[in-house]
Amino acid sequence: MPATTSALDAVAAVLDTVAQMAGGDRELARKRQTVIMANADLRERELIKLTSLSAALADRLRQRGIGDIEASLAAETSIAVFRVAFSRWVTATDDHDLQDIIRETLDQLRTLAAGR
Repeated sequence: MPATTSALDAVAAVLDTVAQMAGGDRELARKRQTVIMANADLRERELIKLTSLSAALADRLRQRGIGDIEASLAAETSIAVFRVAFSRWVTATDDHDLQDIIRETLDQLRTLAAGR
């Protein structure tokens, strides 16, 4: 990513990569999600992992020269976009892949943030 990339564009690139890695087997993802949601300890562990990922992404954005608040918001937003998109993907009955759903969800966030 070029250093001039905006925080949200950087997040979009990261989410695209995550989708490629995590979006290969929807049935396995559904089973995993079902197990996690049925177990409080696993839900807590999942939240801790996502918080750690958000902190790491925010640090990386700061290293690229993005301000503290913008980096934190972009990183936290990336986790929210991923969680919403992943939930949509594992419960979907159509053949949209995770990458497409993440892009759609991020576009919806941008529209929401723009106040449209």
